[in-house]
Parts: sequence; structure tokens; C-alpha cells
Amino acid sequence: MKKLKLGLPKGSLQDATVGVFAKAGFKVAVSSRSYFPQIDDADIEPVLLRAQEMSRYVEDETLDCGITGNDWILENSSDVVRLSELLYSKQTTNKVRWVLAVPEASAIKSVKGLQGKKIATEVVNVARQYLAKHKVKADVEFSWGATEAKVATGLVDAIVELTETGSSLRANKLRIVDTLCESTTQFIANRAAAKDPWKKKKMAQIIMLLQGALSANNMVGLKMNVSRTNLDRVLKTLTALRNPTISPLVNDGWVALETVIDEGTVRQIIPQLKEAGAEGIIEYSLNKLIY
Repeated sequence: MKKLKLGLPKGSLQDATVGVFAKAGFKVAVSSRSYFPQIDDADIEPVLLRAQEMSRYVEDETLDCGITGNDWILENSSDVVRLSELLYSKQTTNKVRWVLAVPEASAIKSVKGLQGKKIATEVVNVARQYLAKHKVKADVEFSWGATEAKVATGLVDAIVELTETGSSLRANKLRIVDTLCESTTQFIANRAAAKDPWKKKKMAQIIMLLQGALSANNMVGLKMNVSRTNLDRVLKTLTALRNPTISPLVNDGWVALETVIDEGTVRQIIPQLKEAGAEGIIEYSLNKLIY
């Protein structure tokens, strides 16, 4: 029996990933003492790995596919296929940046100011490639953590650090000089798995369900009954994701209307719909939204 060896990220993305899989219809049970979660799909063999290592194990075909950040694919120079971008949050799009940062009082204003300096970072290869691109020679050392403190205390001249909003860097009195790369969560596969018909189809099914679950984030469904005389007024009130579904009722003068809207607007929309003539309004949550 064929199995799809799937790498799930251990660490900061773990809970979010398990939650998305649950909304997609997969029950994943993770034990704190095991790196081999249980999943209610006999075709999938999941393994927990740090996102930093995922692309290497996918590339060498230890795993067929996995979920990791684009930054770690770049850091490991991994030859993998990016099958889909997974945006876990609609508020931020989950896009993060690796930035070059220095103390606010530093004389370094651009990458050229790093010549002969010392830099600390977790993405050593990304930093070295960035320096090489700008023809700057500097000492890049791996940082095991507390990277912001190293530059603040003068142990290094600059850091390359991960940020989403830059607020933590500003709180530590650091100034962003440049962005080295941006990253989002990716569903990746090795080239052999991407060409295998069975594995390709299985991965496509998983991605479709995951994307459906992610698309449903912060969205709700609305159902209501509307008299035909009020239908135009109700339709003008809706900010629908798609044109609403309208079905005739037994009473010729009425229709049933169903649509999907952003959860953040529903508390303003429902009173407006009621005022426009909608009746029997029902709001319901969504697990998946498949386009």
C-alpha cells in the first residue's frame, strides 16, 4: 500500500498547522513524546520536524512533502517544488521578513557599511548570499538565539533577524537598514513525488482541503428569506464573496437567499438586512470554502 510521507512543522507553526488540518477534515493527534503523529487517513504517514530542516529531508526524498517557510528553503538552497502557499492568517497574510538591523545610533546606513563588520543571524547562507550580491565582505556568524541582545550589547555590529511588523526591533532600539527576503508558509514536495501520479493526486487533494479551510477563516455564511419586493434592497446591502444563491420558495412572492461574507462585517450587515426586509436570518460558521 502506498503512503505519502508528510512532514509537519514542529514548533511555532505546529498548533496552527494541526488546527488547519482539523478544519480541513483531518484529525491529527500529536504526542509530546513522539515525532510521529497519528492521522485519520491511512494514506498519510506524518512526521514532526523543525521547519528549518524540512526542505532538506524533502529534497533527499526522506519525505515526499512537507510544510515549511520559504526562508528555510532559501537558507538550505533546497531543490524542491513549491506546490502551494498557505496563508494561515487573513489579518497579516503571514508574510514575514528577514531584515538587516543595527542600533539606532549606528553609522551603518546601507549594506556597504557592513564591510569588515560582524553580523549575527540564524540564516547564515541567506546573509552571505546577500553580502555577495552587494560585493561586501563581512563576518557572518550563526546565532542560537537572543540575536537582538548581541547587537545591543556590542557583540556584533549588525543582525539579520525575522520580523513581521518591526515592533520588536524598534522596542530594542534597533533600526532596519534593508530587507533580505520575504517568506510565507509553503507546501513543498520533492521532484520525484511531484511526478508520481498517485502522490501528485494525493497532495493536490490535501492542498485543496487545506486551502478551503484557510479560505474559510473569518468568513461566515448567511441564510435568509426575502420577499421579491424587497430583494433589490437586500442585494444592495450585501457585500458578497460571490453573487448570492437565490432559490424560489413555495410562496411565489418569496425567495431564499444564501451568501458568504467576512465575519468582521456581519454585525453591521445583519441589522441592515433586517431593515431592508430580510427575515429568518441565520448565521453559520464555515469549515471550508472551495473555489
